[in-house]
Amino acid sequence: MPSSLGRKSMSLARVLAIAANVFREVIRDRVLYLIALYALGLMLLAALLPQVAANTQDKILLDVGLGAIAILGVAAAIFIGTSVITNEITKRTIYLLMAKPVSPADLVVGKHLGLTAVLSVLVGAMTLIYLLQLTLSEISYPLGSLLFAVSYTVLELSLVAAIAILVSLITGPLLAVLITLAVYLIGQLSPDLIALSQIADSPAMGRITDALYLVLPDLSRLNWRNQAVYGTELLPDPTASASHALYGLLYIMLLLAIASTILGRREL
Repeated sequence: MPSSLGRKSMSLARVLAIAANVFREVIRDRVLYLIALYALGLMLLAALLPQVAANTQDKILLDVGLGAIAILGVAAAIFIGTSVITNEITKRTIYLLMAKPVSPADLVVGKHLGLTAVLSVLVGAMTLIYLLQLTLSEISYPLGSLLFAVSYTVLELSLVAAIAILVSLITGPLLAVLITLAVYLIGQLSPDLIALSQIADSPAMGRITDALYLVLPDLSRLNWRNQAVYGTELLPDPTASASHALYGLLYIMLLLAIASTILGRREL
């Protein structure tokens, strides 16, 4: 029979308490290692580039440094997101929560909010290291465009974390990681899915690509990194960027609502 979690209503105070607990647990265990890894990798890249790419080192460091922030952030979002709730179930600590007035929405939203805060700190720290390295290497950079791209990277990672949480409640841990990674990669290629649908000779293939585009999140809407490094405009069109941000937020809310429903109906 469904867990008694399903009969309880959501509370902002409980959500914030769960989020704070997630933040304290994760920030000290894993994030510092990722920040150190990023700093070391960026310093090595800055030292090696003048030897192998003297004429293009500025753009390479700009591009690779910004891309690495997203890659490490995605890794954290996937691996932590797929375990942040299932660990509670595996260790049976969720029964302690069931004894309190905690609803499925409290747990899902709180875990996601805490993970988003961790990802924000991770991205913020790596961005500071990135800008410091660019300054030390005497590379000029569009600060406004880079900060804009980074802010959307945080929203992109929050969406990936929501996907990871939802998938982890449906499948096992390893499969959840693989599915979330696949969704992320397909989401980055959403414009290519549209192009493939238009040129596909097979009607069935066209229907499949159209369905994937409609169901899976279009993460390319939240990826402004290439525009920040190679674009000519300082900032993108405000209307377009705002609509993309709203798209991301609405998709996150939908995923968390589905995850809350699944958890509320799950046999614990």
